[in-house]
Amino acid sequence: MVDKWSTSPLPEGEPSLSEKRALDQGDEQTLAITIARRYYFQEQSKVTIAKVLGLSRFQVARLLQEARRDGLVRIEIGRPGRVDRDLSEEVRRALGIERAVVVETPSSGSNAIDFVGKALADTLAEEVDGGTVGLTWSRAAVAMAEQVRRLRASSVLQLAGALYPPDGVPGSVEIVRTVAAAADAPAYPIYAPLLVPDAKTAEGLRRQPEIAAAIDRFARLDVAVLSVGAWHAGGSAVYDLLTPAEREHPKGVCGEISGRLFDRDGKLVSSDVGERVVGISAETLREVPKLITSSYGTEREAATRAAVAAGFVHTLVTDDELARRLAG
Repeated sequence: MVDKWSTSPLPEGEPSLSEKRALDQGDEQTLAITIARRYYFQEQSKVTIAKVLGLSRFQVARLLQEARRDGLVRIEIGRPGRVDRDLSEEVRRALGIERAVVVETPSSGSNAIDFVGKALADTLAEEVDGGTVGLTWSRAAVAMAEQVRRLRASSVLQLAGALYPPDGVPGSVEIVRTVAAAADAPAYPIYAPLLVPDAKTAEGLRRQPEIAAAIDRFARLDVAVLSVGAWHAGGSAVYDLLTPAEREHPKGVCGEISGRLFDRDGKLVSSDVGERVVGISAETLREVPKLITSSYGTEREAATRAAVAAGFVHTLVTDDELARRLAG
């Protein structure tokens, strides 16, 4: 049970001052909270609570039920951060992918990204054995980079141009360097924007010697760490970079990965947005032997299914709320 109120012991023989006040004023919300504290934290029986407060056992039972219904009491079963192996297998079978890693997260969802990031870091460490790793920016990748400790990788590549969030979160170059440091391996960042104004500018940047050399290394990737972007505000870094008119222009978009747009069936959507992205192509991405893709939040359900259909997911790392939707 989650309790924002004091958990100091309440007297068993008589009501506390706050309880007397609530009883006098008919304040059922305060009574529900204090009854929940007695019942869940101090393990007092309903009969005992009823006797102390001068209520019937049925009144106590009703107030406990209303406290749960109204969100005054939340009961959480499980351990946030633990991998749910049964649900992982259900998701793997439902989606027809090689592996799924489902991590339990708090019901509030406030820091679900931290648990998904830790699971992503652990999964990357398990599945990399001395090869070349590529990363795309996402908040899950930021959380992963903060928690990765050791990695057996020979080099770490940035798979798309740089992105620097306005809220001070580490950008693309920083996470590539952080992960490379954990592997004691060279980092190969791309010093160009993720999205440029037009296709001609993007093509010119791709021809620059340093960027061209980075793109040439994409063919030698062993593992790529990706993240599903849903095509709505806050759901995709690429979507958030576009103007309202540009967001509407590519019709039928459901999601994106590394700036490669796809519809609900997983078919690539041709648009000038993709031509303006400086980074790995969809075709090259699909040739990578191992794709570890993160997704979290139930609002990404359709985009996650579409990413699987598009061939961008071999191992899925996700939270338990989204996983239950995907397994259904």
